[in-house]
Amino acid sequence: MVQLIMNRYSKDDIEKAIELRLSGNTYQEINDELGIKVPKSTFSFWFKNLVLSHEVQKKLSENIAQKLNIARIKAVKVNKEKRKEFFKSLDTKNIPISKRVKDLDTAKIALAMLCLGEASKYGSGAAFYLGSTNPKIIVLFIRLLKRCFVIDNSKFRFTIQCRADQDVEQLEKYWREIIGVGKGHFYKARMDSRTTGKPTKNSNYKGVLRVDYLDTKIQLELESLANLLYNQAVSL
Repeated sequence: MVQLIMNRYSKDDIEKAIELRLSGNTYQEINDELGIKVPKSTFSFWFKNLVLSHEVQKKLSENIAQKLNIARIKAVKVNKEKRKEFFKSLDTKNIPISKRVKDLDTAKIALAMLCLGEASKYGSGAAFYLGSTNPKIIVLFIRLLKRCFVIDNSKFRFTIQCRADQDVEQLEKYWREIIGVGKGHFYKARMDSRTTGKPTKNSNYKGVLRVDYLDTKIQLELESLANLLYNQAVSL
């Protein structure tokens, strides 16, 4: 076996490899310098009796660490590109499905499902409402309401529920820009007294926006549809 390895490579290659190793070169650097592909196991055999100086060991460790870091950066970049392509393929697949929400019946199904999980239930008050910290849910709720029903904008009311140390004016400005309404539609903000003296750690937290719509007939229709959809789904 030893003789087979020795015969496969020239004496000059072996001596050059040893010289490069003693200078602190990695296996990959030695292969690049020699212009050949020597397996790690062969290198280990050639170098097993070498005694490297402290300086060379340090250089070798630094070289290996640098190579690993470069490899890690490349791997992250490759994985990022793969992830990007994966999400792009999902979007391509789902675009035709998403366009179905323009259909009135599909939009009403989407709204009923949203309200089933997020909105108030009939009997909890005179208004039909939904609250969320997520701007997308708020916008979706309002847009779908307007798509599925004849809506009176004057019946909308908005209430910010926030922590005691938050700037209510800034929060209201943020939510007004999200939903595109004036100040007149906002009730007085509700601050959670339990948070008094407890600083808000998440600077991105914009509180909860509660959206009230003063018409429970729509609520009853959506609850009816949601229950019927549930019955259809469990019978599949």
